[in-house]
Amino acid sequence: MTRRSALLLSLCTVPLLASAIGFGVGYAASKLEGKAAAPPRQDDAALMVQLAGLAPQRPGHPDLFVLGFAGDGSEQVFENEVLFLRDLAGQRLDAAGRVITLSNHAATPPGQPWPEATRANLRKALAGLGERMDREQDVLLLYFTTHGTEDHQLLVRREGRQDRLLTPAMIRQALDESGIRHRVIAISACFAGGFIDALLDPDTLVLAAARPDRASFGCGNDSAATFFGRAWLAGGLNHTLDFSAAFDQARLAIATREKAETLRPSRPQLARGDRIEGTLAAWRTGVTPGPSLPYPYTDPEGLDAEAAGLTAPRPPAGTSR
Repeated sequence: MTRRSALLLSLCTVPLLASAIGFGVGYAASKLEGKAAAPPRQDDAALMVQLAGLAPQRPGHPDLFVLGFAGDGSEQVFENEVLFLRDLAGQRLDAAGRVITLSNHAATPPGQPWPEATRANLRKALAGLGERMDREQDVLLLYFTTHGTEDHQLLVRREGRQDRLLTPAMIRQALDESGIRHRVIAISACFAGGFIDALLDPDTLVLAAARPDRASFGCGNDSAATFFGRAWLAGGLNHTLDFSAAFDQARLAIATREKAETLRPSRPQLARGDRIEGTLAAWRTGVTPGPSLPYPYTDPEGLDAEAAGLTAPRPPAGTSR
C-alpha cells in the first residue's frame, strides 16, 4: 500500500463527514440524544433471531459474550472486521454461540440481512446480552469499527437511511441500562481516544485505535482491514487471550507500519479500570484457546500484511494466555 493510499484511507476527518453527513460533524449530540426513538424496522427481526439463538451462560464458568458493530455500511472493511471477530470469538476465544453482529452493509445473500448497526439496535443487543449473562462473572467484548469524527462521535451509515452519529454518552447509557458489569470496549476509528473518559469505570477496559486528536488508518474500499483491526484482532488476539497484551503487540505493529509509510502516528490508547484485570484473568483460566484463525480478506493491492508489520510478533513460549 502506498503512502498516498494510506492517507486516503484515513479520511475520517471533519471535511469528509461534514460533506457526507447531511447535518455535518458539528451537529450537537444533545439533539440526537433528545430525539424520540425511531419506530421498529423490519430488520429488527434479524436481531431477535440472533438474540434468541444465544447459547446459555454456563453456571460457575466465566463466559465471554461478544458484540460487533460495523457502523459505516458504505465500506466493506468494517463488515470484514466484525465477521472476522465473530469467527475468532467462536473458534478461538471460547465464545461460540455468544456473539451478536450488527452491520449496516447490504445483505449478502439478499434476503438474509444482518441486524442494522443503529443506536436502537445497540441498546437492544446489549440489553439482550445482559439478560443472558451472569453479570457477576461474565465478560462483554464490544467492538466498534467505523469512521470517527474529531469531536469524538462514530458514523452510523446505511444506504437509504439518514446518516447518524453515535456519541460516547449514548454508548455509556446503553451499557449502563444493560446491567452488564465487566466490559472490554475496543474502538477502531479515528480520534477514538476521545471515548475513553466517558466509557471507563473500575470494571472496564477501553482500547482505542488513536489518540483523541489523531486519525487512524486503513478505512476505505481499497482496504480489507483497518490498521487497528488487523493488528489487534488478526494479530494480537491470534496469539494471546490477554486483551491488553494483544493491544501492546498491536500498538508496536501499527507504529512499525506508520513509520514505514511516513504517516503521522495514531498513538493507540489503553485505559484499564482497577478491577477489570482480575475478572479477565479468571476468564482466561477457564479457556483453552483454539488455533489461530487466518484473516480471510485480502487487500485489492495485494498487501503483504506480515512484511508491512500488520501482524503482531508471536509472544515468548508459555505466554499464549
